[in-house]
Amino acid sequence: MKNPFSVAILAAGLGTRFKSRKAKVLHSAGGRTMIEHVVGAAVALKPAAIHPIVGHQAEDVIRLLTEAGYGGLRYIRQKQQRGTGHALLTGRKQLEASAPTLLVLSGDTPLLRSATLGSLLARHRRSRATATVLTAEVSDPAGYGRVLRDGSGALSGIVEQRSAIPEQLAIREINTGIYCFQTRELFAALRRLRPDPLTAEYYLTDVISLLVRGRSKVSALTCPDVTEIAGVNHRVELARVDGLLRHRRAEQFMLSGVTILSPETVSIGPDVSIGPDTVIEAGVHLHGKTKIGRDCRIGAFSVISDSTLAASASVLPSSVITESRIASGARIGPFSHIRPGCEIGAGAQIGAFVEVKKSRIGRNVRAHHLAYLGDAVIGSNANIGAGTITCNYDGAVKHQTEVEDNAFIGSGSELVAPVRVGKNAYVAAGSTITESVPPEALAIARARQRNRKDWAKHRRKKIANKK
Repeated sequence: MKNPFSVAILAAGLGTRFKSRKAKVLHSAGGRTMIEHVVGAAVALKPAAIHPIVGHQAEDVIRLLTEAGYGGLRYIRQKQQRGTGHALLTGRKQLEASAPTLLVLSGDTPLLRSATLGSLLARHRRSRATATVLTAEVSDPAGYGRVLRDGSGALSGIVEQRSAIPEQLAIREINTGIYCFQTRELFAALRRLRPDPLTAEYYLTDVISLLVRGRSKVSALTCPDVTEIAGVNHRVELARVDGLLRHRRAEQFMLSGVTILSPETVSIGPDVSIGPDTVIEAGVHLHGKTKIGRDCRIGAFSVISDSTLAASASVLPSSVITESRIASGARIGPFSHIRPGCEIGAGAQIGAFVEVKKSRIGRNVRAHHLAYLGDAVIGSNANIGAGTITCNYDGAVKHQTEVEDNAFIGSGSELVAPVRVGKNAYVAAGSTITESVPPEALAIARARQRNRKDWAKHRRKKIANKK
């Protein structure tokens, strides 16, 4: 590899300001944990190796990244968290042997783009610097280390806010905590590092000052988009970053031909795909590996997870679809619940307050309102009347209900599984069906109506006499 480099990701801290039992980098923004965003940006650069430096809840971080598909990461364990400089010293042997150039990232900067990191690497190589710092110009630099420059404009040091004099506090160029180093020179400087007198921690920013004083060349690159460098120290900042990631995702889809109404209210996961000319209404949440075809419409406040919608499918407002497949031209909702394991056929209509679970619904089926279809196979063109339920559970085992093509199920019917309603058959409204219905037959399973004359009047008189 020409000019090989490796990546170190600082991810060992607890994040006390989160007030959480969970390590900071395990908190999510934009549909992924912060550490996944950072590792993903690093992977896109194709480095020789990636070294997450883990400490607090290390096993949880490793498990999460492994399950997310990031195999081959070379973990470094920082048992005691004593600052960013100490974190690198902990992995000195691994990092020195990894590559001649080291890119250092922070695990709590999920907005950072791989393109920006690529530019930082390119600047470092062109300038032949010992260290290159990613900086940013911000309107409010409070809390950040300030970048100091000499009369020629060259970087001369970094001063932390707690140590800065008033003139330095007015500087708006800040250190982002993202660096590129020549690995050997970095560790030579780290070995000369002294702990901070107030915190007893070893800070990586002090290495820059050591290198400048030793007349090593230190370069800088200003980040073109200041939002990328936003770190996350507490949940208020996490919410802001989540909003920026969601907006970035929505913007990508809008530029590719998707209409998104009120994009600031929409959440689209990083693994979701959406075809052109689809319309996404306000408040929609699309999660997991959801795939939505072209010319679809997703109604307001619907939630779709790990599901596939073919072209021209429509979902009316406030519907929930999970781990299911919706065919072309099908209509779901409003207020429908499509639970895992469902296949909804082309042109089918699953209407208001209809719940479907682990069922296969055929072409042009109509179930317009107030039904429960669980463990069912419904044939093409069948009609499911309001209030129909499949009684699929006997207290121990789930059983299947089959309704064949063109069957008509009257309103308020109960189909007690296992049972089959044959092709072109009818079930009269209000029936409880416990035996299979032959094709072309009419099934009526209800008691004959009896009207008892003046029953209500006698009842009121009886009640009055008891008072």
